[in-house]
Amino acid sequence: MFKKNTKHQQPALISAVSDLPEKQRLRLEQSWAGTFYQEFFSRINEETFSVLYSDLPSRPNVPINVLVGLDALKAGFGWSDAELYDHFCYDLQVRFGLGYDRLGDGDFEIRTLYYFRQRLSQYNVKTGENLLEKAFEQITDAQIMDLKVRTGMQRMDSTQIASNIVSASRMQLLVAALQRVERILSEADQTRLAETFAPYTKDSAGHYTCRVKGQEAMQAHLQEIGKTIHALLLDLKSSYAAESAYQVLERIFADNFHLLESGPKAKENKELTSDCLQSVDDLEATYRTKGTGHYKGYVANLTETCDPQNPLQLITKVQTASNNTDDSQLLVEALPNLKQRTELETIYTDGGHGGPAADAVLQEQQVEHIQTAIRGLTPNPEKLHLADFTIKFNEDSQPVKVTCPQGQTETVHSSSQKKAFVAHFTAEVCQICPLADKCLARPGSRNPRHHLRFTQADARASERRRHSQEQRKDGRNLRAAVEASVRSLKHPFPAGKLPVRGKFRVACLLIGSAAVSNVRRIQRYLQAKSKAETVLPVAPGAEKCTQEQAGGSFLAFVKTTLAALSGLARPNLYAMGC
Repeated sequence: MFKKNTKHQQPALISAVSDLPEKQRLRLEQSWAGTFYQEFFSRINEETFSVLYSDLPSRPNVPINVLVGLDALKAGFGWSDAELYDHFCYDLQVRFGLGYDRLGDGDFEIRTLYYFRQRLSQYNVKTGENLLEKAFEQITDAQIMDLKVRTGMQRMDSTQIASNIVSASRMQLLVAALQRVERILSEADQTRLAETFAPYTKDSAGHYTCRVKGQEAMQAHLQEIGKTIHALLLDLKSSYAAESAYQVLERIFADNFHLLESGPKAKENKELTSDCLQSVDDLEATYRTKGTGHYKGYVANLTETCDPQNPLQLITKVQTASNNTDDSQLLVEALPNLKQRTELETIYTDGGHGGPAADAVLQEQQVEHIQTAIRGLTPNPEKLHLADFTIKFNEDSQPVKVTCPQGQTETVHSSSQKKAFVAHFTAEVCQICPLADKCLARPGSRNPRHHLRFTQADARASERRRHSQEQRKDGRNLRAAVEASVRSLKHPFPAGKLPVRGKFRVACLLIGSAAVSNVRRIQRYLQAKSKAETVLPVAPGAEKCTQEQAGGSFLAFVKTTLAALSGLARPNLYAMGC
């Protein structure tokens, strides 16, 4: 049964926190723990998670804000579950950040956290909604509003993330899948098929692969494994088709073999697709080659504010997808949500986030897109590019006017086949133009006017390139700093490899890491603000406060403390200015 946790709002009269010396108590308030409590824990809307619990009278749940806070701290500090539980039991900073003043309060078994994650995962499978992501966005929106962070300008970048899987070869995966199927068989079927499985169950999949030497031997073994798997799939389908191990074997067979009339034939390596199975333990991980690197796992896409006038920047959205997902698709998926939640007007990205699909959504959401680079070949500097022409679009994102670099403006018309657009420039003006030799507009064979032809995609790509060129001229690269944010997101996880598997759990850890990263930024901002306020110049004649002012400050302090102790508010010495 769902029950909201409000006990943290009423501090204990005698506690581990109150027993601390004043100096240490103030330091605790001003540490990350105090900021985590104020800016994250206290903002968690527990009602969001009520759908995970029964409405019938039953035992109340462990406080949801504590469970959510623990998952965020695990990600933010890179702790294992055992380390997380030890910190919860014995670390005063962690307990203070979770609203506990005394050691021993709120005790629960670690498996309660596992059950909570299981419920989150099941709800995600059922509805497609990640409640942790929803909570993160609600908390971030509240932080943005209270701290008056401008959200009109934001930047975005993606990075490769690996889940906790072993890098295995094709043969190793095939043998591992066979071994998994053998384990789920009944004793009768294990006995009946013992001879079939014998070559593959004597040792581990890795040792089996190591004993195969040479390319020819590898192909021969792959062919033999393919025949074995195909025979087993036909034999076991009636009894084990609903088993996950059988379904994994079925998928890996389809990924690696062609089924011909003569039987299975192993695919060439170049025929394997990026979404073929990479691990029998993580069915959603994919393969991607980016530059000179080869990656197995997922891609994380991070968005944060970047207005130069902001005193601090906050991460506004974290996305997780299979790593063969194009960056432009991630931009398309993020834009409606960002536009709804924030006042987004301009988005800064690298070259990978641009494309026709993104152009359409950017136009629909009325967001300007500025890229630091553009996909494709670099234009010849000796020739004019379409980006050198200014194109005006109508409300339907159709080009209506085009202006050449020399200022001649003409109306854009649809081509004869309605597949492109053309603008006709006056021949007399073009003939005396100093840029005539390198201009894209060329005279026609029958019509002396100079014609500029382009497609809708060309027009949008040229607009992105023109914005990028203008940004370089300004000498500002507002996107560059997002690289540091990406590093902070991955920093708790050595080599960018997370200790979990599956897209949902990977997404949850990245969201938690982003939440803690925001908390750290807010803490640094508040500390800098407090320090600046303490060193402000004192007005002449005000070197010493009067007795009345001093008494008033002390009286205010006493009143606030008594109100907190009576249960009206949690003490916040940092906010009192101590």
